[in-house]
Amino acid sequence: MNQLWAHSRNDKGERHTLRDHLISTGELAARFAEPFGAAPLARALGLFHDAGKASCSWQKALLAVEGQDRRTGVPHKEFGAVALRGPAHVAALAVLGHHGGLTRPSDLSDLPDLPAEDSETLRRFLDAVPEAKDFLSGGNLIPENWRRCQSTAEVGIRLVFSALVDADRLDTGAHRAGTEPTVRPAPDMEQLWKRYDQERVNVLAKRAASGKRADPVVDAAREQVYQDAVRAAERPGGLFRMAAPTGSAKTMAAGAFALRHAALHGKSRVIVAVPFTTITEQNAGQYRELLGADVVLEHHSSVDLDTAPRWYRPAAENWDADFIVTTTVQLFDSLFGRKPERSRKLHRLANSVIVLDEVQALPLSLLTPILDVLRVLAEEFGTTVVLSSATQPAFQSLPVWKDFPVTDIVPDPTRLFDDLRRVRYEWWCDPRPTLAEVAEAALDERQCLVVVNTTGNARTVYRHANPDETSPHVLHLSARMCGAHRQQVLHDANRRLNADEPILLVSTQLIEAGVDIDFPVVYRVLAGADAVQQAAGRANREGVLGREGGRVVIVVPEDGGYPGAEYRALAEQTSVHFWAGQDPDRLDALDRYYRGVYSALNLADNRRANAVQRGRAAFDYQSVAEGPLLDAGGAGTARDRELAFRMIDEDTVPVVVDFHGKNKDHKGEGPRLAERLRSSTNPTPRDFRGVQPYVVPLPRALLNRPDIRAICRPVVGDLHEWAGDYHEAYGIDTTDIVQEEVW
Repeated sequence: MNQLWAHSRNDKGERHTLRDHLISTGELAARFAEPFGAAPLARALGLFHDAGKASCSWQKALLAVEGQDRRTGVPHKEFGAVALRGPAHVAALAVLGHHGGLTRPSDLSDLPDLPAEDSETLRRFLDAVPEAKDFLSGGNLIPENWRRCQSTAEVGIRLVFSALVDADRLDTGAHRAGTEPTVRPAPDMEQLWKRYDQERVNVLAKRAASGKRADPVVDAAREQVYQDAVRAAERPGGLFRMAAPTGSAKTMAAGAFALRHAALHGKSRVIVAVPFTTITEQNAGQYRELLGADVVLEHHSSVDLDTAPRWYRPAAENWDADFIVTTTVQLFDSLFGRKPERSRKLHRLANSVIVLDEVQALPLSLLTPILDVLRVLAEEFGTTVVLSSATQPAFQSLPVWKDFPVTDIVPDPTRLFDDLRRVRYEWWCDPRPTLAEVAEAALDERQCLVVVNTTGNARTVYRHANPDETSPHVLHLSARMCGAHRQQVLHDANRRLNADEPILLVSTQLIEAGVDIDFPVVYRVLAGADAVQQAAGRANREGVLGREGGRVVIVVPEDGGYPGAEYRALAEQTSVHFWAGQDPDRLDALDRYYRGVYSALNLADNRRANAVQRGRAAFDYQSVAEGPLLDAGGAGTARDRELAFRMIDEDTVPVVVDFHGKNKDHKGEGPRLAERLRSSTNPTPRDFRGVQPYVVPLPRALLNRPDIRAICRPVVGDLHEWAGDYHEAYGIDTTDIVQEEVW
């Protein structure tokens, strides 16, 4: 028999035999799927994924294009998918989609049976890989527990697809490098847990030696939360809830629970997902301090893989790491995605500990599918899930989690909230003030934070507080400022606070996204109770002012705004459940608030969530990721993107601005980097990351206005360069722009 090849020559001049590739891919895929009981299925997918390459036409094409940067042009994935269609059923979609992604069952069932001319291909394949014969006659490959529940099977196929894609990429990459596929050895979680616990002691000792101590009551409460987490880690896996107020050191306690639990119950890794990149960076830094830089993989869009340690790039592609810190966007867009690049990491979720920080920030319109998948992972795939938040949502009131058991890590959260009560709440609602009056009242405070709901409101308050822009102690923060600008403002604010200098910071709700800052007084315009609590977490954060020493004023202005209907609905529910005198950190009222929110927004019958769930029930992965077909019964290919699963709904366009702040040497840096991207024929990810500090996201609808579009110069793709004014205090301001010619 002539030798069959899978890949052309590498730099060492060696071709990759088809047998070696399929055997290795099958073994790796089975190894990855073993933790969730799908090793036989994964092995079969690995053996058959490139079976079509045994055809004479594909082998001839491979030799014809060898040494050229061209594909063979001969399809091969359909052969293996059809061959496994019987024993693997819908899971054969993994073979069909191992290059382009999971699609839908009809794409599999519509494939014709193997024609007579393919019998020779099958013979050649089975001669090369006789191990594959057993799978063609061995019965149903779908694990038994998957057959009992569609949701379990839908998630299982995602995970086994991930195992196949990762195994295929690893083995192919190893051939090209002339090496063997490498997988990091299983971590010693007991050792990591001991290192973490000891380093925590060292960190606290250093903090005490530096004089940076919180109030003794706060320190005692933080220690109690930590010990509660360590004890709770002994419980069997499943779903856990960590209800603890802001400033109770939840990040450290959650890491302790995860590592201790993993060590005791044989879990493979820890994955911490947070809603905002700023918190991701902050948490990853804290975990690196406790575990070491060689253990913690930080994975999000702002990480520069070109300058990261060598092991980062491959680990970021498939999460082959012991401790991963990522964003909820990365986690859930991967879990509900369909493309190999996103899906490749998913098999790592099985038999892991997943910590969801600030869980109240999960998108309400997608709660049903998110909670359903988390339930399936916990019940069927050995995953322990931790929900961490100061404002624990009432998820169990939703039908998807009805009767789903949840274990509280903190046994008496009500007492903990009382022990850590660092602020007193006041309501300013009768009569309702204007934003100008709010600015005047805030100016009477020596150090004050004002949090509003929209960028326009933030500019209004700032202009009233600093009309001639000559007061250096009045600062502004919003998403209309680039990242470098926001960092400069936060640095200046913290410097003034630490030096006990006067400061008034006017901010949108982005200050609540895990920003570590501590004011004595916070004015918060009415919003959802969770947002009010997050703002309150920026008052007397370290407890140095004593119990209830911080002051939080909930303002209901007559001229305030909301960024959307859902945000307004949350604020209205706050009014219903906490109006004038009720503190928003009361856990019983908070539970009623969330139930009211879910009812007001009719989450049990949300249109998008239902569309996603219908797609999942039909194993229509393309519908879930890209939206259902607009013409489901016809021949159209257009899809309803509004019903697709996507964590970030806001449709924005990035624009590069010319910001230099206090560093005059950086003047023109943003435009210079934009021009480099514009003139590059092959811009790299590093080029895009370099420009990130100077980028402001603008709503696409705003950019579509002719007067705004006239001062936005295209760079590459969706990236534009802002040619209008960039205000040194509040960034881009489009309120007064009129039609004008720039060039």
